[in-house]
Amino acid sequence: MDELRRLFGSDGAREYLGEPVTQAEHMLQAAALAERAGAPDALVAAALLHDVGHFHGVLTGADLMAGTDNRHSDTGADWLAQWFGPEVCEPVRLHVAAKRYLCAVEPGYHDRLSEASKYTLGVQGGPMSAQEAQRFAAHPYAADAVALRRWDEQAKDPSAEVPDFAQYQGLLQRLAREPLSD
Repeated sequence: MDELRRLFGSDGAREYLGEPVTQAEHMLQAAALAERAGAPDALVAAALLHDVGHFHGVLTGADLMAGTDNRHSDTGADWLAQWFGPEVCEPVRLHVAAKRYLCAVEPGYHDRLSEASKYTLGVQGGPMSAQEAQRFAAHPYAADAVALRRWDEQAKDPSAEVPDFAQYQGLLQRLAREPLSD
């Protein structure tokens, strides 16, 4: 829990890849949107933690904006798997693929992306082919990843008021395979 809290307070306080909110504000907004939608606790946690991969691994979010895919969805999901099961980790792992999927199958979705998301879409492989979209849709966590992706794109409002990280600590403790140390 200390590491997660630290990420939201330090690394998360940094600029979020050209968006009008910080990384932490973005993730907290995504979690609040998931809660408002009545999402199950695991999906709220996935929304809260979906971009932690920007802080881990060899490549960072800055590398992504410089044109190198940092594979933050995989990095984040793998890191979170230390504590959480697939109901939290798999939507995190698939949230970039969900953007690619939605751009392929939903007319007008691409036009609703922020400029930064449009840019990163190209770095991340662009819209899926018909075959890729079909495979994605068959994944057991595809629907959760699509829901997360929609909250992800909406979670960029500089005037949004959302709970702080402490509000979600109990939820994370309940979902953890083993108690997270404070």
